[in-house]
Amino acid sequence: MVPLGVRLPRAPKRATYGAAPPAPGVRGPEDAPSVADTWWGYFLRRGPYVLLALASVSAAFTMDLLMTGTEVVIAMVLIALALTLHVWWSTGPERRPVPSAASQVYYALRYLIGFALTWLNPFFAIYALLGYFDAGPLLPRRLVRAGLVATAVTMSGSQSGGLPPSDRQWPALAAIFVINASLSLFFEGLTAKETEHTAASAATISELRLANARLEQALAENAGLQARLLAQAREAGVNEERTRLAAEIHDTIAQGLTGIVTQLEAAADSADQAASRDHIARATALARHSLGEARRSVHDLGPGQLEHDALPEALEKIVVAWSAETGVPAAFTVTGHAEPLLDEVEATLLRIAQEALANVGRHAAATRAGVTLSYMDDEVSLDVRDDGRGFDLAAVRPADGVPVSGFGLRGMRARTERIAGELDIESEPGAGTAVSARVPLVRHD
Repeated sequence: MVPLGVRLPRAPKRATYGAAPPAPGVRGPEDAPSVADTWWGYFLRRGPYVLLALASVSAAFTMDLLMTGTEVVIAMVLIALALTLHVWWSTGPERRPVPSAASQVYYALRYLIGFALTWLNPFFAIYALLGYFDAGPLLPRRLVRAGLVATAVTMSGSQSGGLPPSDRQWPALAAIFVINASLSLFFEGLTAKETEHTAASAATISELRLANARLEQALAENAGLQARLLAQAREAGVNEERTRLAAEIHDTIAQGLTGIVTQLEAAADSADQAASRDHIARATALARHSLGEARRSVHDLGPGQLEHDALPEALEKIVVAWSAETGVPAAFTVTGHAEPLLDEVEATLLRIAQEALANVGRHAAATRAGVTLSYMDDEVSLDVRDDGRGFDLAAVRPADGVPVSGFGLRGMRARTERIAGELDIESEPGAGTAVSARVPLVRHD
């Protein structure tokens, strides 16, 4: 009879006989099917009856040659005890975890019965063979090898001619025992390593799945945070636009109306008709200028220029219209490969150009101006330059680098930073001003 040194692999977590199958979607080693849910579990529950029956039939054919009447009676008693032991063990398996104290008692009693039956008849080693198979599931790890070696003793006695060995059998018994024990321990070591590797792989998969779950949760939280930030950014944009329009009306239309009232009052109080006509002409010019400012402010409520034109064409039209209105020569240049940008990016650059040109027209007293739109690999820049009177950069707040009285410059900086851009201002008295806005190149698609 060939010894079998294969033992059942042990699960990473201690299995429970007869446990219910796990729910679909195993997530880690603790959720792996128990021993009882495999064909090994079925064999461990039903195999003892089958092997005991085979051993009993084999022994029955040889009992006249190998057993006395008393030994037959003892064997029948031992067979009955073995059946009782297996019935006890296989009853209520859901409540019997392994390995445990009960499983160790079961293994020891069954080993003793198998050894005694093999002592009576070597063919009962067919039943004692169970010790190779269930040492792993039933015994704690520190006792597994002891169970395998003990089973090797029984199997070696059967294979060397029966127990007890005669004087001539001892060399054969020793040699066969060494072979049996070595093979069983060798296969046990291989199985242990494979079990550890499987457990480590299952643990790694479980950790990866947990990490993926945490990542999905973080992405969901980030999505919610992004939505809140977007809502806050929109609200801040609305408030910023209201503030800009309020300042725009105060600095342009309100001041224009004040000037008109002043000129009309002066015309009414003047007795000189020529002086009155001069005041009325000034009031008319101020009214026209204020009307233009009002129209520009209304247009600024939404970038209507971008509804029908791309950003370069819209900027060119703005520059041409501004030059015609102010009488200041202005040039518009595009560098790089123009491509559609995200709507918010285009709207921001358009309004910065409008604000910068408005500042030039109101404050710079320039003789010429230039606007350049540059497309680069990962950013777009808008440069507005003039040769006007400029201003002293020393009169700025250190915290933000924007002139204290420059509401328009503050608005341009806020617009630029809202889309993760930067605004640079270069100016000095008598040397003109350069405003440069750099924003990320975010394509429309």
